[in-house]
Formats: sequence, C-alpha cells, structure tokens
Amino acid sequence: MTDAPSQLGEFGFAGDDRVVPFQVDGLDVRGRAVQLGPLLNSILSRHDYPPAVARLLAEAISLTVLIGTSLKFEGKFIVQTKSDGPVDLLVCDFTTPENVRAYARFDEERLHAALAAGKSSPPDLLGTGVLAFTIDQGSFMQPYQGIVPLDGSSLEEIAGFYFRQSEQIPTRIRLAVAELFDRDAEGKPRHSWRAGGLVAQFLPEAPERMRQPDLDGGDGSEVQNSEPEDDSWSEARMLVETIDGDELTDPQVGIERLLFRLFHERGVRVYDPQPILDKCSCSREKIKGVLQGFSAEDIADSEENGVISVSCEFCSTTYRYEISEVTSLA
Repeated sequence: MTDAPSQLGEFGFAGDDRVVPFQVDGLDVRGRAVQLGPLLNSILSRHDYPPAVARLLAEAISLTVLIGTSLKFEGKFIVQTKSDGPVDLLVCDFTTPENVRAYARFDEERLHAALAAGKSSPPDLLGTGVLAFTIDQGSFMQPYQGIVPLDGSSLEEIAGFYFRQSEQIPTRIRLAVAELFDRDAEGKPRHSWRAGGLVAQFLPEAPERMRQPDLDGGDGSEVQNSEPEDDSWSEARMLVETIDGDELTDPQVGIERLLFRLFHERGVRVYDPQPILDKCSCSREKIKGVLQGFSAEDIADSEENGVISVSCEFCSTTYRYEISEVTSLA
C-alpha cells in the first residue's frame, strides 16, 4: 500500500496477472484494475479456441478476476453466460483468493456462418440469453445468484448495469483484449493474447450521494429517481470512459501508469497487487467420487475397453479409471 510518497527507485509495478486495487479520495471512487498476459495465454492455448471465441472468453476472465478478488471470504465467484448464439456458454470460475479457470462452448458451423456474414461482435456471437453472477461461500451458506439479460450490449455494459440495478452502486467497467503477433528471441513467429480491465465504483460516505438518475427504487419498483448525477461520479465516469483499449492491454503502459494518467489531478492511491493463478480445482479423487455415484447402467455406457475416460472442460486434463475403481462402492 502506497500511503506515503515513494522515493525514486522504490516503487514497484504490478506487471501482468496481478489485480491492483486503487482509491481516488478526491472523487470518492474505489476500484480495481488488471492486465492479463501469461495466465491468459495458458488458459486459451490449451483449448485452441477460434480467435473470436478467445476474445469473448478473455473479456469474461478479466471481468471475473476484477470482481472475484474483491471478495473477503473463502468461496467461489462464477461468471456465466447462457445464450442462443454461436457461442452459447462462457464459464469463468474464481476460487478465492487467487485461482481462476475458464472455458467456452460454441457451435463451429454456426460460428463460421456468423463470421462469414460479418457478424463478429460479442452481441452477435452471444445472441440473447442471460449473464449470471454466482457467489458460493460453501456448503453451509446458500449460494447467491444475480442474473441480467444479454440484450445486445457488451459484457462491460451489462456488468455495469448489474451493479447499478442489483447492488445500487454506480459502476463503470472497461474491458479490452488484444491479439499480438511478434517474434521471440530466436526470431521465430510468436502469437499471444493480452487482456485488461478496470472497474470503478462510486462509494461516498453519504449514501444519498450514490443516487443516480437511471436507478430505480429496487427490484420490482417502478419509482424512478430524478436526482442529478453527483459531480464527483460524473467526473470519474467520464475519465474512465476516455480509456483506450490499447492502454488497457499495452504492457509498456502498465496499470499504475494508466491510473496516474486518469486520476493524477485528483490524487490516486494504489495498494498491493494481488496475484492471479491459472489453477483448476479438478482432481482425480474428485472425479472418481462423482463416478462412484453413477448407476451400474451409466458406468457400462461410459466405459470403453474396461476404462472410463473423463476430461475436465476447464483445464483439458484427462483422467482414466479402471472399472473396478469406480464400482467398488456401488
């Protein structure tokens, strides 16, 4: 945490795959920002998604880690889309405090047809459906799920709408993805992905200042708020909206430099970065336990040459079991 001015050479930049919390006291704004590099490449490369699908999933991963790292309990935060488009499912699963995994499901023929017709935007590929935010604090707590419609808006717009409507917190989110082509140290062609994201929220001490003209009185209420937008939030929101996608993904800019560019006139404070890890929660024992709950008929339908093979949709790891391993408790 940078409570005191750093001397020359003392300040360290977060770099890739670390979420940076920040606070702008002059605007009553708090937020988090991130640039993803190696972690993102690791997740996307194991699935070899088409570029259009990879971009969508990269945005969802950025959104997930920005929100997931703000949770103060042990548990999971899951972002999931379910829709009727060529990319009908995105799932990003964040386990506190630092592990993330993700995968996408798509129809190859429909995706090819959409791209051939020039329909490559996220709304075109996702179609209509829902975006769900799930918070799971474990077996002793009831999971909480918030759902917002996929209505043709971008993921960042839909997520911002969720916070305004469900949490009653003025929120602005920016997400960006970049596909890079360069050469490695040996001069060989190299392909990689980068993503970046920032979430800013208006959290003044006086709750009444958070009232915004586009907020209703709560779920199911038709009462509209006619209060003008708070000047501090209006300024912060407009500053965030000036962010260019290249700034969010450029490793030469860095999150700290970007935050300084945005808020230096108001004074921005950054806190210790939180690392994010590409780590799946699957294991041989967990999947074995699931298989042991199958009926004898299901086991027989799943086996091939006396072996059952199960691949994790998130990390693509394949586990193989002898029939005797999964029928011992049946």
